[in-house]
Amino acid sequence: MSLLKRLEKEKIQPHEESRSELRTVRPIPHIDPWREFKSTVHHEVIKALDKINTQDLTSETLHPIIEYTLDVRADTLGLTPPRMERLRLVQQVMDEILGFGPIEPLLQDSNVTEIMVNGPHQVYAERKGKLELTGVSFYDDAHVLHIIEKIVAPLGRRIDESQPMVDARLPDGSRVNAIIPPLSLNGPILTIRKFSKVPFGMEDLVSFGTLTKEMAEFINACVKARLNIIVSGGTGSGKTTTLGVISAFIPEDERIITIEDAAELQLRQTHVVTLETRPPNIEGKGAIMIRDLVRNALRMRPERIIVGEVRSGEALDMLQAMNTGHDGSLTTGHANTPRDMLSRLETMVLMAGMDLPVRAIREQISSALDVIVQQSRLRDGSRKITHITEVLSMEGDVIVLQDLYRFEQTGIDKHGKVQGHFRATGIRPHFMEKLIASGQILADDIFSN
Repeated sequence: MSLLKRLEKEKIQPHEESRSELRTVRPIPHIDPWREFKSTVHHEVIKALDKINTQDLTSETLHPIIEYTLDVRADTLGLTPPRMERLRLVQQVMDEILGFGPIEPLLQDSNVTEIMVNGPHQVYAERKGKLELTGVSFYDDAHVLHIIEKIVAPLGRRIDESQPMVDARLPDGSRVNAIIPPLSLNGPILTIRKFSKVPFGMEDLVSFGTLTKEMAEFINACVKARLNIIVSGGTGSGKTTTLGVISAFIPEDERIITIEDAAELQLRQTHVVTLETRPPNIEGKGAIMIRDLVRNALRMRPERIIVGEVRSGEALDMLQAMNTGHDGSLTTGHANTPRDMLSRLETMVLMAGMDLPVRAIREQISSALDVIVQQSRLRDGSRKITHITEVLSMEGDVIVLQDLYRFEQTGIDKHGKVQGHFRATGIRPHFMEKLIASGQILADDIFSN
């Protein structure tokens, strides 16, 4: 039986199951009739590359090798791929060798901000804040696992049954998370949070409708006046992007130390020291956590400390740093409202293992933090800074918060777009004198509602 006939026969096999069974199994794989042929070409190109120096391999040098191998193999099998299919086969083999296989076109698409591989036959992408099912498909679980290993291996990370979860990053700084069986029942799962090749600026966020020009001017003044700021928000709300944009306001002549699990902040200043955590080795030893790096950063004469995200006991070290002369620090945290962010910080400080009374923790927080920038991803996929909130002192056992700016949603239009407006509350912040003392003169009407 010929290659194509055999594959065509396989193509109908998934449909032999009953409709009720199909509802409980994985998505039906898309059967590529040229899959075996492409796989053969791929392996033969790899063999050919073994005989040459691949150190400087580029698409220009690889393209003719793939075309030649494809033509020779097609002649041997008596196949004549259609022109468009031939171009597709060449590109797919190039993506497998030089890129990350089937998801390479999504990685190159500037409109795609996130890629979610839920097993080999279900790949979603986020475009303009909305998730959509793509036509991308892997062969099988082994194919997905191969791409995951291709991502993490150059970074010294590993993923296997003994360590089935990994965080990593692509060469362009995009964040990668992978989890495989037995933890995942859908097969290997890969999630990639892409970042713009050209870092966003504040003018971009204003044009996107994330905040107003007046809010941007106020945040600029807060950063230059060395106030301690935390960007709070849910998953996918754009916290890290906003943190990077805010960081651009730090003066060029200051020494900045960034601390992240996977280095992704793209700061434009010249005096930047980037620190990144390290996972445990095969024996489960040698892990370096964010908390260790925060402590070490304090010995590196920092003028600004930027922690990509506080999740655990490092919150205590961060607050202590803010309270002991390292003002102007920036970080992000997961929370749905500014008040929730304070509760999360309390919990994280307790995770440090220090037996501190709640009031002492709250006093640390209120004296350390100056501003909470709350960001949310709305139901239409847009991202808005919904609150800019001042952290005041304690009243009794409660930390007092004061909103300076808010986004007020008024409804949803016929296209599903969220309607609303940004509004200043009319309250001037208590740290206004600090802004003026640092030379940050704001317009009189910037806080007018």
